[in-house]
Order: sequence, then structure tokens, then C-alpha cells
Amino acid sequence: MSKLLWTPSPERIARTNLTRFLEAVNRSTSFALTDYDRLYEWSINQVPAFWEAVWAYADVRASQPYEAVLENPTMPGATWFRGSRLNFAENLLRYRDDRVALAFVAEGGKPPVTLTYAELYGQVARFARFLSDAGVRTGDRVAGFLPNRNETVVAMLATTSLGAIWSSCSPDFGFKGVMDRFGQIEPKVLVTADGYLYNGKPFESLERVAQVAREIPSVEKIVVVPFVAATPDLSRVPKAVSWPEALANDATEIAFAQLPFDHPLYIMYSSGTTGVPKCIVHGAGGTLLQHAKELLLHTDLRRDDVIFYFTTCGWMMWNWLVSSLMTGATVVLYDGSPAFPDTSVLWKMAQDLKVTVFGTSAKFIAICEKAGIRPGTDFDLSALKAVLSTGSPLSVEDFEWVYREVKEDLQLASISGGTDIISCFMLGSPIDPVYAGEIQKRGLGMKVEAWTDEGRPVTGEKGELVCTAPFPSMPIYFWKDPGNEKYLDAYFRTFPGVWRHGDYIEVTDHGGIIVYGRSDATLNPGGVRIGTAEIYRQVEALEEVVDSLVVGQPWQNDVRVLLFVMLRPGLVLDESLTKRLKDQIRRNTTPRHVPEKVLQVADIPRTINGKKVELAVVKTIQGEEVKNADALANPEALKYFKDLPELRS
Repeated sequence: MSKLLWTPSPERIARTNLTRFLEAVNRSTSFALTDYDRLYEWSINQVPAFWEAVWAYADVRASQPYEAVLENPTMPGATWFRGSRLNFAENLLRYRDDRVALAFVAEGGKPPVTLTYAELYGQVARFARFLSDAGVRTGDRVAGFLPNRNETVVAMLATTSLGAIWSSCSPDFGFKGVMDRFGQIEPKVLVTADGYLYNGKPFESLERVAQVAREIPSVEKIVVVPFVAATPDLSRVPKAVSWPEALANDATEIAFAQLPFDHPLYIMYSSGTTGVPKCIVHGAGGTLLQHAKELLLHTDLRRDDVIFYFTTCGWMMWNWLVSSLMTGATVVLYDGSPAFPDTSVLWKMAQDLKVTVFGTSAKFIAICEKAGIRPGTDFDLSALKAVLSTGSPLSVEDFEWVYREVKEDLQLASISGGTDIISCFMLGSPIDPVYAGEIQKRGLGMKVEAWTDEGRPVTGEKGELVCTAPFPSMPIYFWKDPGNEKYLDAYFRTFPGVWRHGDYIEVTDHGGIIVYGRSDATLNPGGVRIGTAEIYRQVEALEEVVDSLVVGQPWQNDVRVLLFVMLRPGLVLDESLTKRLKDQIRRNTTPRHVPEKVLQVADIPRTINGKKVELAVVKTIQGEEVKNADALANPEALKYFKDLPELRS
């Protein structure tokens, strides 16, 4: 049984949106649902009724009502809210008052740059006019190559107000990484900044932008946001106008295009570490409704909240965060290093801006724990009510660190889903306890199970994460994918008609979820399946280890486990530390988890979103080319895994 870390008080439970939603369902159905688990069972057994209730509770703004909630309930192929006409941006811009909508914080300690809801609406109106005058129409693509700033949100909302499709990636992508993404979708307008800041250093972007413009003939206009320089030199960039110039018109109102529920909204990208990134197209209605459910019910977001998530514009958590505007809350945007000048910077920002919901990655929490910082002691976090974590499984030790060093009375919600669904399969419940090492609950309306290879659901043991009922935020299609072949290959070939996500999970007896890592990186020594997260948890508990990566290597008709460790500066892996690592793994897991070889490397490759890339390392140690190294935050790290003599014996 996992250790109980926190239980919400009865008063807190009574105040939540989730409690109000549960009461509304009971009134409309004459049910007597009394807790999350009963509500969850109703939501997966009465799927249309549940999503209809979410539509009503979220007060979705639509110019034309739906005629049917769900038709052809298959995966893929389900039709949601047929007949409805709506606009995504209109639903996010329902408030137009003087409350702060966006607060942009750049690394370096400068005061935040804020926009009220009224100011945000005005800027969106003017940029939408610019896009319209530039010839952007429904279905056209507008691409953002931008830091996480207020202007990025304005550009996205203006794009989607017209019914055009928004797609973005962060400015630290190299030229090839940008081309692999935007080159596929052929945008009409590119919105960029002249550069960005990271770790106290400015990085220039316009040279890459000019190169991209030359290579993508569809780009007709480039809008440049000043960031590194007050007045960027635009002479190097063809078809360029400055952001102030784009906003220099007198538009005050937005003519929101009214479109079908499944009209394309966003193009997202797979990580691209094993091939050209897949272009995943998400619909406006499905994204809106799923985010409304997760923000209102699971995150308990309200108008008086201040929500922050550390993310770049190339990660789906940016899209998720920005949807918070529909609740009227204040959204904090941070751009730069989360550890410059030190690992306390985001906690100080949380104090200064009175952040109530603080979102980050499991990696950041682990770094804070190893750095020995004490946010709850050093800063006033009295406003904080929830910490959210995603990106990789959060260890038991880091669960305990949050309650010990951040705050005793808060909801720690580890959440898990992905770009594929632009949302979560498993996440928090503000009316339920938190257990160490567990995600609190499966998402409402998400019929998630752990399956064996034979397709049998199991509880209390590891299995493939599957979803057996359709949900609104499934991709509507992949870009340029005739016959849906890539789409079907990605999710439905293993279990036809059932979404296989590629994670390895366990459903606990009290409804929590333990994530063991990607199933496509699952180790299989002696035919026994082992999740990589089980090993990471043990290895990274040692003070000497900064980061680690574990993979399987085909060896003598079997698979042997290889562990690579990045140690603190100045430390060298010796026999004593190797033995301690192996003993730690053996003592807390099983002998099969113990790596056959432990090797020291100078760095661990990760995607720009912070995820370890086991598959890219497997390719590298097997002598295969990693074709899309630009998808990595630190592609040079792969060189440490090439031609290792230790792997030949």
C-alpha cells in the first residue's frame, strides 16, 4: 500500500468545482453519486451524458446547438457534437475586463509584462485584422517560432479566431528541426521573435528565420516580435514586418468564425527522435471540451486563481495552460531557464505573483530536491493550493519532498497524457487523497485500463495503457496521411478499435495509477517486462547521480540491461559506486532489474520537452543513424553513446 501524504479537508472538498459538478449531475439525472469513483464509473459507462454535462458546466459558447452528442462511437471514427458551430478563441476570450489575463516573466528578474483581459481582446482584434488583410483564411496555417510570451498567445488566438490552424515550436529548435515541422504544414504566415534568452545569454533567431523563409515558399509574411533587441534589423528577413507594425490598425472587435466542432485547431508534433515528426491535428471542440474538464474539474481552476506551468511553445502543456483563459484566471508565462540564476527562481516568482497552481516537470522537482532548496521555508507560498507535475513519472521520494519542503497542505497532482491527445489520461482529483508515487485518478470520461499482451484488463499489476472508449480530444487526423495509415499505426494496430498509448502502467486497488515508463522502451531481459522508470527511481535517489538513462541491448539471444549515469561534477564512476548502484536496484526492485553494465557519460540526451530519449540511444549504440537529432535539447549528448568498447563484450 502506498504511503498516504495528503487528504483534502471537508471544507476544501465542499468548495471545489468538482463537488459542484457532481451535484449538478445528481440534480439532472436523479442519481446519488457521492464521490469521485462513482462519478468516474458513470462517466465511462454513460459517455454521451457525461460529455454533455461537461459542455453545460463549462458554459461552452456556440452559435448553433448540437444535434447529437456522440455518433458512431468507435475509435477512430466517432463523431462528436454534430451540428454545433463554435469558435475556440471566442470561448477563451469570454472575459473582457480589467483583471490580469497574462503575466509574462522573462528570466533575469525583470518585472512581469501584463495584459488585462480587455487589453488581450484588443490586441487579438488588431492582429486578427492584420492576418485577415494578409490573406489568412479558414484552414490556412500560421506558425509560431516563438518564446513563451504574451505575443505568442495573442497570435494563437487571432489565428484561431479566423478558423486558421495554429502550430508552434520553441526558438531553440535548430533549422532542420523547424523544417521537419513547418516544412510539412506549409504555413502562410510565420510569427517569430528576433531571439530568446537562456541561462543569461541572448540567442539570435533571425538568421534561421531567413533560412526557413527561403526554404518554405508558402510563407507570405513574417512577423517579428522584438525581444533581444528593441528594434530588430529586419532587412535580413524577406517579407518581414515588426509586431508593432502588425498591430497598427484600428480594429476593436473580432468576427469569430463559427465552425464545426471538429474543425482543425492545432497541429502538434510527435517527438521526432526516431523519424520525421508526425503532424497531429487536433480539433477545436475536442480540445476545448477536454481542457475545460481538466482545468475546471481536475485542477479546480477559478477566476481568482493564478496558474503557472513551466513549458515552451513546443510542448502541449503550453496549449493546455493557455486554455486556462476560459476560466478567467491569470495565466503566468515564463521564458528562459528554470534554474537561472539558481533553482529557486520559479519558487520566488510563485511568491511574488501569488501563484495558486504551480506546474512543472518531474525532472525539475528532482533537481530542486538534489540542490537542497527549501521553497516553503525561503518563500511565502501561502497562496499555493496545487503543484502539478508531468513529463515523466514522479518518484516516491520527490512526492515526499514536495510535502516536506514546499507545503504540507496542497494537492500534488502528477498528470500523464501527451501530445497525441493534447490532454491527460490520468491526473488529479481535488477531492481525493494523494498517495506517494501514484497519480490520483484516471480522467473523467477516459476509459483507461492496464492490459496484458493478450488484451486482458488487470488491476494491481503492470500492463499496457489502453483507452477502450472514444473521447473528444482524439486527433481528428494526421497531416498528409492518406487512408489514416500513420494514425492507425500509431495507436490502433496492436488492439484494433482500442487506443494503445505506449505507456506501461498499474491501476491500484484504490483507483490510483503508477506509471512505469514508455512501453516501447520497456526492457525485456529473459522475457520479463521491466519498466525503465522503476530503475530511474532507485538510481536517481543516490546523491552522486545527477541523471541517468537505461536501455536494453540485444545480446546473445537475449536482452541485457545497460545503465548510463551522469554524476555530479568531479565524480568518477568506480567499483564502489557501481556496486552501490546495483545493490540499490536489487534491494528495492528485483534481481532482473539490475543492469549488467553501468557506464558513466557526460550528459543524458533529452527532447526539448525534457523527456529522456531511450530509443535514440538504442539506435546510437547499435550504430544506426538518429535522423532527427534536432528534436533533442542536447543532440551533442548522443556522441557519448557511440562506439563504446564496453558494449562489445
